[in-house]
Amino acid sequence: MKIVLLAIGKTNDAYLIEGIADYHKRLTHYLPFEMKVITEPKNTKNLSFDQQKEKSSELMLTFVQDSDIVVLLDDKGKSFSSMDFALYMQKKMATVNKRLVFIIGGPYGFSDKLYQRANEKLSLSKMTFSHQMVRLVFLEQLYRSMTILKGEPYHHE
Repeated sequence: MKIVLLAIGKTNDAYLIEGIADYHKRLTHYLPFEMKVITEPKNTKNLSFDQQKEKSSELMLTFVQDSDIVVLLDDKGKSFSSMDFALYMQKKMATVNKRLVFIIGGPYGFSDKLYQRANEKLSLSKMTFSHQMVRLVFLEQLYRSMTILKGEPYHHE
């Protein structure tokens, strides 16, 4: 199984870029992992938030394959503790044959079409984070889940 993280728009802050790169590198020791950053749609200044959401979601859908299991990182999704997320990942690694695709939406969220395509929704917190910061938080939790499954000392109870 390969894990793919889809995100829209470039990360600008150096501390986030550095942290994302660090956890991306760490993850590759545990599983096949790819992070795909999709360029934001052009000429959106005159579009409504809903229209921008539609354009962004359409772009994201072009990177989703029919056989993918798609998980939206969404505030309305299911919440896990780190230990429970590790168990969730263990089950996915045993049952998903090809790609498990996690998607971080843009600033206006996901379109109805993307919600319909999704197999699941997962929430990282009830709090709101910038879509750039979510990348780092998610990668850290994914890394943490791998170390939990391997019984490594990164996670402490």
